[in-house]
Amino acid sequence: MAILVQKYGGTSLASEEARRRVLGHIERERAHSYALVVVVSAMGRMGDPYATDTLLSLGGSAQSLPPREKDLLAVCGEIISANVLCGLLRSEGVPSIVMTGGQAGIRTDAGFGQARIMRIDPDPVMRQLEQGKVVIVTGFQGQSDQGDFTTLGRGGSDTSATAIGAALRAERIDIYTDVDGILTADPRLVEDAKPLDTVSYAEITNLARQGAKVIHPRAVEIAAQSNIPLRVRSTFSDGEGTLVTADPVSESQVRDRLATGIAHVPKVTQISVTADGHKDMQLNVFQSMAKHGISVDFINVTPGGALYTVFDEDADRALEVLGKLGYTPAAVRGCAKVSVVGSGMHGVPGVMARIVEALTEEGITILQSADSHATIWVLVRQEQMTAAVRALHNKFELHL
Repeated sequence: MAILVQKYGGTSLASEEARRRVLGHIERERAHSYALVVVVSAMGRMGDPYATDTLLSLGGSAQSLPPREKDLLAVCGEIISANVLCGLLRSEGVPSIVMTGGQAGIRTDAGFGQARIMRIDPDPVMRQLEQGKVVIVTGFQGQSDQGDFTTLGRGGSDTSATAIGAALRAERIDIYTDVDGILTADPRLVEDAKPLDTVSYAEITNLARQGAKVIHPRAVEIAAQSNIPLRVRSTFSDGEGTLVTADPVSESQVRDRLATGIAHVPKVTQISVTADGHKDMQLNVFQSMAKHGISVDFINVTPGGALYTVFDEDADRALEVLGKLGYTPAAVRGCAKVSVVGSGMHGVPGVMARIVEALTEEGITILQSADSHATIWVLVRQEQMTAAVRALHNKFELHL
């Protein structure tokens, strides 16, 4: 049995017209003899009646709910979405069944709001596939060993789809969105951003972690571990989108591209702390950030101090914590992290020179930089972020 997993995001299910497009994709793959598992998100986005954020904001009551009960409310959007799609399929003569994450065999820990998948029993879904049904699984959720609903955090439906695909040994996982695959940059910032035909697991993981919002990095990591191809494609067209595999080969690889794409993360604050004779300063700083639940990024540590970033919304709290420890931190607010991602950069001389050249030509100051084998990051001021993304996109000829 050839199994295909499809995942549909909220915008793909928000209207009757969109759901008809979903129906067309399902019928096409059934005609190709695939056994289908369809993972769905809640319909729409904040403000739409059944979107997860809308449900959680009902009368403000959710703010007083314990984590267990908040998850119980949060899963309702996917359950509604799955049943609406099931009704459409059955009205068109397509045999289908709805299963919650727990019914589909997804077992998690009890970390409400950010649960981790511990194991998946593929048998419940396989039994339904063997009966010729399209199995519609509610994304973003699982079940703890205590029988409670749990949610997997932001991007959880992507994680559900790839985890189920891995457990079922699917031939491919198709992630349907409202864009035509993975682009070389955010099209809202770069008008000539181009869709990528193919990309590696490592590249898309880096793009996703550095701000590209097409697919969640946890989902890519699961697919990579199982070596299952992913395809990111649009619900609203019949295009092939972007294929994500371990070792992709395409025309863009043949011309030996250095960079694959440019990503960005806005609204971050750079914090610097000098040791000034304080013993174990670095240890104290990062332990205190962890203790207070403040996420840190872009970290540079030297014997004389520490330099790192936090989200703007956490900046005041971080500075207060540091002050109570007796330090005098400095902060540069309103920054953005811009990343050049591409496996082809590894070991190639002159890549950083090209980045500095591109930004210098536009009068953009680099506040901080770091690199890995597939990514180079620069920190710039927020007001220069768009210019930086465009300059780097042009310098690496990603529009060609």
